[in-house]
Amino acid sequence: MIELKTPDELRLMRRAGLVVAEGLDAMVAAARAGVTTAEVDAVGREVLARHGATSSFLGYGADYGAPFPGVACISTNNELVHGIPGERVLQEGDVVSIDFGAIVDGWHGDAARTIIVGAGAPEDEALIAATREAFWAGAAAMRDGGRVGDVSKAIEGYVKGLPTRYGTLREYTGHGIGSEMHMEPDVPNWHRRRPTPRLSVGMALAIEPMLTTGTHQTLELDDDWTVVSRDGSNGSHWENTVAITEKGIWVLTEHDGGAARLGELFGPLAD
Repeated sequence: MIELKTPDELRLMRRAGLVVAEGLDAMVAAARAGVTTAEVDAVGREVLARHGATSSFLGYGADYGAPFPGVACISTNNELVHGIPGERVLQEGDVVSIDFGAIVDGWHGDAARTIIVGAGAPEDEALIAATREAFWAGAAAMRDGGRVGDVSKAIEGYVKGLPTRYGTLREYTGHGIGSEMHMEPDVPNWHRRRPTPRLSVGMALAIEPMLTTGTHQTLELDDDWTVVSRDGSNGSHWENTVAITEKGIWVLTEHDGGAARLGELFGPLAD
């Protein structure tokens, strides 16, 4: 079943979303050459503790035998998603994706950013920009009365319209979010020609384009988490938690709620 939130529940999700936004800012600032990914993860832990929030990620998957050991997924270069923080030392030019989730009063926020450590290759800069703008294309298509497929179609259309060809991950998708981190419906980053759920006020989706400079094909490493590109190409991941309110669209994990990018579509309930 798809969970519809009340205005008060969306306000609680906004609190979790702001913790996520602050944590991502702090971890992005900490991701410098010479720093380990475990040290970046520790910065996220400190933000959660300061706000009395808990992690959406820490221990996730325990029911399947491989609990995730960090509060953030930190994936580097050809690691696309679900990278485990550890002793890897970041280097100048590394492409680093940081995925972070927080729980406040039982409600989740989830977002991801991709950066380059120091100066990066132009093709990696373009990849990150493409992924970020694909997210905003998808968010702008999320409206009461529409369908999940409208979001997928907008993301795919944006990526296909670019002069550079990118691979779009297919095994991994966006998702519903609220009282749990992963909920119905799935939100693919490509358009599937079949009926998809109707969008309505109270729905919240984690919209998360995941692109590579090569193909969409992936492999999972023996750690049961880290997903890498099969062809060794670099990847980028951009995600936000987005809600449909009575007034419009509210990006719960952006500091400004999405106001600067959504224009008349922007519709917060409070801040």
